[in-house]
Amino acid sequence: MQTQPSLIHSDLEHPSSISQLLSGKVLDDASSLTSQVFSLLKDLIVTIKLYPGQLISEKEVAETLNASKTPVREAMIRLQGIGLVTIIPKSGTYVTAIQITRYIEACFVRLQLEVGAVRRAAATQSTWESVLKMENILKQQEAALDANQDLEFFKLDEALHRAFFDAAGISGVWNVVKDSQADVNRIRHLKRLCNLRREGQVLEEHKAIVAAIRSGSPDAAEAAMIGHIGSLEQEVETLASHTELLNFIEVLNSASLKGRQTRRAAH
Repeated sequence: MQTQPSLIHSDLEHPSSISQLLSGKVLDDASSLTSQVFSLLKDLIVTIKLYPGQLISEKEVAETLNASKTPVREAMIRLQGIGLVTIIPKSGTYVTAIQITRYIEACFVRLQLEVGAVRRAAATQSTWESVLKMENILKQQEAALDANQDLEFFKLDEALHRAFFDAAGISGVWNVVKDSQADVNRIRHLKRLCNLRREGQVLEEHKAIVAAIRSGSPDAAEAAMIGHIGSLEQEVETLASHTELLNFIEVLNSASLKGRQTRRAAH
């Protein structure tokens, strides 16, 4: 028998209702309604405005967006397909807990593909247009950092990483990375909400990657990217050392991480 997933408690502010979060949003009849609802809800989940374990009422979504139930239902099915919600018959649709196994797998995918992309971009001597595009994004990131525009900084981060694949001439591979990064991005936003910030360091790491691509050094580009993303073991240890993050991670796996934390303290 399936049961309702328990709401994961946190010390952060109590989550807003879906109607509050979608208030003022208007769908464009000229575009796919399902895609628009999917994008709106995905953004709310990834940025932790909808909390892990939170119920999403399809009826409430449809009424708030002045849409029929069909595109809302189809959007929920798409969200379930990428692991962001769980649909339980006769119970409802719930935001999934962040699963550490899926998170580590996504980090692995990102590391392997992005290292390959920056190596290729450096080895093929990317066009000046590509390099200038990356450097322009860096300038915008610096401005967003100075203005404390966190979400803008995050969007520019994604734009820069996409630019690496464009510069390597493998733009389509970016979609593989992006589609696998939902839990990676949720944890990034969790760190931001818990004030575990490293934007200044990220900017310097980005500059090192772009500089290596500009100079045509694949080895330097690879080293800079590995330094930027970090090792999988290092990331697990980071999560284990911050219990406020574990409140949002699947209970079974958070227990495993807490065990790592205890063993680490013992050493």
